[in-house]
Amino acid sequence: MGDSVGVRGVPAGRIPAAYAAAGRRAVPVTLVAAAGFYLFCYGLDRPVAGTYALFAVVALGGLSRIPGTGRQRARVVLRLLPVCWALVVVGTFLSVRTWSAVLGMLVVGFTLAFAAVGGPRAAGAAPGLQLLYILPSFPPYDPASLGERLIGTTTGLVLFVAAQALLFPEPGPTPYRERAGRAARTAAHCATLLAAPPYALTGADIRATREAGQALRPLTVPEAERPAGPGARDRALAHTGLATRTLLSRLAQLPAVPGEDPGRDVTAVLHAVARLATATETCLHEGTPPVAAHKDLFTARAHLSASSAGPTRTDTSGSASCDGAAPASGSVSSVGTASASGSVSSARTAPAAGFPAAVLRRHAAVLEIADAALAMGTAADLAVQGRHAVVEVPSGRFWYATTWAPVLWWHRIRGHVGRRSVFFQNAVRIALALTAARLVAGVDTLPHGFWAMLATLTLTRTTMDETWSAIRRALAGTLAGALVTAATLTLVGTDTVVYAAVLPVWMVFAFTVGPVRGVGWAQGLFTVLVALVFAQLAPSTWRLAEVRMLDVLVGSAIGAVFGLLAWPRGAHDELRHAAAELLRRAAEIVVATSASVAGGGAVAAPSGVPGHRSLRRAVVLAESAYAQHQSEPTPFGGRGRSVALPGVDWQATLIVGHHTLWGSERLLEPPPSGLGPAAAESVGGLGERVAGRMLLVSAAVDPGDDTPTAPLPLIDATLAGFGAEPCDAPRLYYATVSWLDSLLTDLTRIAHGGPARETGSEPKQARG
Repeated sequence: MGDSVGVRGVPAGRIPAAYAAAGRRAVPVTLVAAAGFYLFCYGLDRPVAGTYALFAVVALGGLSRIPGTGRQRARVVLRLLPVCWALVVVGTFLSVRTWSAVLGMLVVGFTLAFAAVGGPRAAGAAPGLQLLYILPSFPPYDPASLGERLIGTTTGLVLFVAAQALLFPEPGPTPYRERAGRAARTAAHCATLLAAPPYALTGADIRATREAGQALRPLTVPEAERPAGPGARDRALAHTGLATRTLLSRLAQLPAVPGEDPGRDVTAVLHAVARLATATETCLHEGTPPVAAHKDLFTARAHLSASSAGPTRTDTSGSASCDGAAPASGSVSSVGTASASGSVSSARTAPAAGFPAAVLRRHAAVLEIADAALAMGTAADLAVQGRHAVVEVPSGRFWYATTWAPVLWWHRIRGHVGRRSVFFQNAVRIALALTAARLVAGVDTLPHGFWAMLATLTLTRTTMDETWSAIRRALAGTLAGALVTAATLTLVGTDTVVYAAVLPVWMVFAFTVGPVRGVGWAQGLFTVLVALVFAQLAPSTWRLAEVRMLDVLVGSAIGAVFGLLAWPRGAHDELRHAAAELLRRAAEIVVATSASVAGGGAVAAPSGVPGHRSLRRAVVLAESAYAQHQSEPTPFGGRGRSVALPGVDWQATLIVGHHTLWGSERLLEPPPSGLGPAAAESVGGLGERVAGRMLLVSAAVDPGDDTPTAPLPLIDATLAGFGAEPCDAPRLYYATVSWLDSLLTDLTRIAHGGPARETGSEPKQARG
């Protein structure tokens, strides 16, 4: 590091990393903002255009937090340029009356904040876009100056895009496609090892699968690289990562048979999995569709599925257990990872007589590995080719493949419209706060009311604790900045040359130190910065510091009020509600699926029934609440019922939802023809037992007002003693019991509060 270059030629080794990163962003913002401001104000005598050039850059370069490298941010800002024009135009014309500006603030404020459902980039740009409406929405009402405003805004943002793309190039993080390609390479290596003696993975290989899977988890991926958008390619890339993690998990969990030949059909499937994983890596890196490898694996899987069916015999054993058969409902390890995955329904329900239980379970586990690999290859081709994908895309879980982008956006928006969505809550909170601030500024003719709204925008947080903490520090910082401002204005007076000379230096200092030191420093430094700007636009006295202090006080008070009134506990309470609702919906699906498997297709629920849609929506809401919960401190200092339960592993709760949804869809497609009496009784009873435990955990996670409070129950990971394995049980029976048993393991992780292990963090019945 000693010989590397940091900010403006200073050796990077002498600057702390946080300040170096902030400085790399501050210098382009300062150069462009100052250049545009000086060009229009001093060169062309257009102060309005100069003001908009400066604040447009400050909005999207300083206030916004668009993730990614400079080039990535430049692309985002370039695409947002028409939106910026529209906001300036709308704000200019709505400033004709206070009521029109207030209504416009309500609509624009909610729309821009709710756009966070589109992913991290939209969420990061929203605060800056809010500012581009706020600035022109204040008097004077001057449509004649709209041209200057747009010229200034355009000039500032175009220069900012050029500066971001050309100055201080940053090494980009590893793209998600490359991460997925590396994980697919690891999967190919493991599948090759499992297909040859000694047919087992070493400890180092298992650790490699965990590390590769961990690299694909959303929370370990930089925001700019997360495939979080609603479009088909983003959905497919996220699907690729999830399918690859599933494949790695299944390969690591495959029951070992050291030194024992697993059979020609099994090794053929594993070799085909390795070839498809290698082809998937090539597809993600070079764009070549994995068509041939996908077809080979599909054929090999069909052969293994047919060979696993065994001779057909009728199950008339009642509740008697088979001699020498291992219990089907013991610990998780005894059941293994059997799966319902036959390509022909008769093969799924034919009795498996003639095969030892261990062989049948291994066959089912290998079939599940094949399913995960097929899903991985299909999703990767979709992620690269989009609607022009070459690999045959099955319906169901790839529903988005042929759906138009506006419809996908509509699905994303509709899923978050409601008071249980944290995106909706955040949008309502900030929209109401900004609307109130605009109303107060207009009715009371608050001097520089723009500053009050800016304080509301920057200080309103997702929890009341965060908001109050930010306000305390912001007021202290603003007071210090106001004192410096008053002294500067008193000593310098109207000498604009001094202000013009100091402004760029102070801007670099403010945008470097503020983000690192926190909101107090940021508000104090920004107080001086705006004084240096406005002192060049009009003669100013020390009273400008007084006005700034008053505006920040009013804006922070409004933010505090709405932080208290609108969901003051943020995602902490909402995560509990969402997790409990997810478990209740999952319990319904478990009971219905078990009954459908036991009774046959006559009672099977189709894929699109409301229960499945409800569970999907519950998973979406819980995931968004969990993501926001990760960034929030414990509310109210750890007091009250709102405190997140310390013994809960929330990620394991999300896993239960995915596991339930995907396992149910696999077991019901194609509709099962039913089980024999003994197997049906066993599956139905196990389903009711697992559903009951889900409801027990949901009641402890989020008890109702009249529910007695109790500690989170510790769920044991065993169904031993609840039933014996019926004679001649078909593979569908093994698949269903394995699904229920693995759900029980997920519930165990919730109750014990331990981190979900990477090898167990994927649904055992998932194909992606």
